[in-house]
Amino acid sequence: MNEHFFIFNKEYFLSDQPVVSSGNRGFRFGDGLFETMRMYKGRILNVDFHFQRLFHGIKALQFDISDTFSQEYFVKTVNELLLKNSIFQNARIRLMIFRGDGNVYNVENNSLNFIIETFALNDKIELNENGLIVGVFPDAKKSCDPFSNLKSNNALPSVMARLFAKKNNLDDAIILNCFDRICESSIANVFIIKDKSIFTPPLSEGCIAGTLRRWMLEKYSSEEFGISQKILSVNDLLDADELFLTNSIQPISWVKKFGKKSYGNSITKEIFKEIMQRI
Repeated sequence: MNEHFFIFNKEYFLSDQPVVSSGNRGFRFGDGLFETMRMYKGRILNVDFHFQRLFHGIKALQFDISDTFSQEYFVKTVNELLLKNSIFQNARIRLMIFRGDGNVYNVENNSLNFIIETFALNDKIELNENGLIVGVFPDAKKSCDPFSNLKSNNALPSVMARLFAKKNNLDDAIILNCFDRICESSIANVFIIKDKSIFTPPLSEGCIAGTLRRWMLEKYSSEEFGISQKILSVNDLLDADELFLTNSIQPISWVKKFGKKSYGNSITKEIFKEIMQRI
């Protein structure tokens, strides 16, 4: 069996080696951030957007960061780890940033710690053949504040929404915000299609600032598939013609059923083809 490595603060470790203590604030409080990126045919997709989001979060969480840490440094380090793990073309890359030891009142180490992991992926990206079945997660509402758009290690609503989906034989669950409006799913941004127009909630609704979400808004806002931001309710989803989800690993997943509402995917298929031609 081949050995598999990850990087912790510039050093290589085998995948089963522990590297943080029980006093680590990332472990204790979820005090940190993460990025999940996809390498496709040897290239990290939307790499600039990922690192712009990451460094925005690093600033918002008030980390002390040295000049060493830059997008160029992290991309170089990721590529070295991929090579060490014999992954050359297609991968899921997870970069986690967290603070050091300390309690809630006393931060002993405010410097940036990081872990990088890489996992091989299939060489094809395909639209899901079977549409997803989703529902609303009823047990938590996401806040709408400056931290809501970050990829925070403190992601309890998403974790519990995912468990809710599994328990209820759903593929995913929609998370509402504190105003009972559509925020996101447990692992993706939400888009609806109505009368050939495409809408997704604005960041002010508390959703994660998804990199593919941003890419689609910038690429398609003035094209045939006009995409715009709009506050969405549950009724908007039930009234939609099509419903799909996006994230960095699976660009688009079409939804077949939400509650008692069923959807087709004719326009979603066209959008998926357009995206794949461009990436």
